[in-house]
Amino acid sequence: MNAEFHLYAMASPSFSLRIFVADGDPDGLRIVERSNWVGRALVFPRAAWAQPSVATRPELQQTGVYVLLGPREDGEGDRLYIGEGDPIKPRLATHHSGNAQKDFWTRAICFVSMGQGLNKAHVQFLEANLIRLAKQAKRVPLDVENKKNETEPTLSEADRADMQVFLQHMLGMLPVLGVHAFEQPPQAPAASAPELTCKGKGLLARGYESTQGFVVKAGSQAMADLAPSLLNHFPSTVAKRQELIDLGVLAQQGSAYVFTQDYAFSSPSLASSVVLGRSSNGRTDWKDAQGRALKVLQEDEPS
Repeated sequence: MNAEFHLYAMASPSFSLRIFVADGDPDGLRIVERSNWVGRALVFPRAAWAQPSVATRPELQQTGVYVLLGPREDGEGDRLYIGEGDPIKPRLATHHSGNAQKDFWTRAICFVSMGQGLNKAHVQFLEANLIRLAKQAKRVPLDVENKKNETEPTLSEADRADMQVFLQHMLGMLPVLGVHAFEQPPQAPAASAPELTCKGKGLLARGYESTQGFVVKAGSQAMADLAPSLLNHFPSTVAKRQELIDLGVLAQQGSAYVFTQDYAFSSPSLASSVVLGRSSNGRTDWKDAQGRALKVLQEDEPS
């Protein structure tokens, strides 16, 4: 992992965001600015694209980078497309109803600079690195167009340093805006989060709670076979497991699957269900070194 990506996995300094609801609708256009940063984000639903509050925004006439999000065809989670435009507006127009239309997206987040403007090479750099980070995180499937090799443009040393800082600020803002596709799990549990284990028939998984969800550690094992009850009654869990196999997060080794990287699940129960291949209550199936269930540890936490 390059240095700039490694830095993102570390704790960031505190910052504040200013969110302006431009049309008075909390679900409509929002303008988001970060303290002590020249960048600006525009967040809006697809349904607002033709409305004057979005269509006339001067920021869309600037060079920038954007992400489009929407449900996957199977309805299980999001799908992601990352793009750039010089300017942004014509590119978004083609994704809305033009020859590059993308039917899946329901919301867009665009980033531009309000100070010294971004140029084409700058946003190509940002686009390439966002694609790379999404591929590394393997949290949200990428649109087929983003699966091509991400090639960085040639930048001067100074421009590259500036764009690395711009990228870090974007990555800090995106989770606040509800986009977790680029997040890497923390490299170690917090001091207050003990390592937990989940045991099945001849297998062992290790994990811990984090602010990003429940993290299952690389090297953990998962059942190769699924219980009929899981197949019949928990299609979303089965779909998540298959997604992890398709992404290479789970790789078969002998009679079990093995996690090839740390992976953050949305809940302890989803994590233990994928590990055990059956319906599971993660609050009882994840236990610490003394055999205490996660439920007990959570109840013992000081209020």
